Amino acid sequence: MVKSKVMTTSIPPCQRLLQVAMLAVLALASGLAAASGGARGEHAGADIRDVASLQRGARNFVSYCMGCHSAQYVRYNRLGQDLQIPEDQLVRDLMFAAQKPQETMTIAMRPDDAQRWFGVAPPDLSLIARNRGADYLYSFLRGFYLDPARPTGVNNLMLANAAMPHVLWELQGTQEAVFEEKGTGEAVQKVFKEFRQVTPGKLSPGEFDGFVRDTVNFLVYVSEPMQLERQRLGVWVLAFLFVFGILAYLLKREIWKDVK
Repeated sequence: MVKSKVMTTSIPPCQRLLQVAMLAVLALASGLAAASGGARGEHAGADIRDVASLQRGARNFVSYCMGCHSAQYVRYNRLGQDLQIPEDQLVRDLMFAAQKPQETMTIAMRPDDAQRWFGVAPPDLSLIARNRGADYLYSFLRGFYLDPARPTGVNNLMLANAAMPHVLWELQGTQEAVFEEKGTGEAVQKVFKEFRQVTPGKLSPGEFDGFVRDTVNFLVYVSEPMQLERQRLGVWVLAFLFVFGILAYLLKREIWKDVK
């Protein structure tokens, strides 16, 4: 009877260092999640190929966001072209702070006034989706809850002590955040559990989620308008490479067929 030997292998130093680094990253991520109150980001499901969603998002952005936030790197005429909005409709429904379609999406509020009114000037949102990500924006806009201790009367689950008021409260209604304590002794931390509706809004929860999704989808488009054209060109480039690869393979076989 042959006895099996237990094989013991030593972990290379580089692999061991990699494992330690991965554990450190996981620990840091867990600590950040705990520090933020256990905020959980929801998936936005952004799809910039959905032109109807982008059109609704442009309407939402102009109606509810452009009072304070600009998108100064986007021109109205480019917006109308990409979103298939006729110029007369573009001027009538979206251009409230501009005179010509060639102008960018700026606002009339001066940064000094915004600083005095809100304590901080609202940022331009041209690149916010590239900086924060669609899922973060989706969760942020849905994450306002009542907090009497804040000057605006609300706080945000994704960004604690945010200076921004809940501009969509009329649509969403008001809600309170329920936290639960986890841990013992000095390690006790408050972790987010759920939202509870306090007063209803004009939209149902599903309709409000759709409203926010369209708005975030528009911000994703605004962050890089060329991505629509890049995706269209990408299909043709991949098709060319596929056909070229086949031709190159057949040519290689023809040249090397007599070489042993």
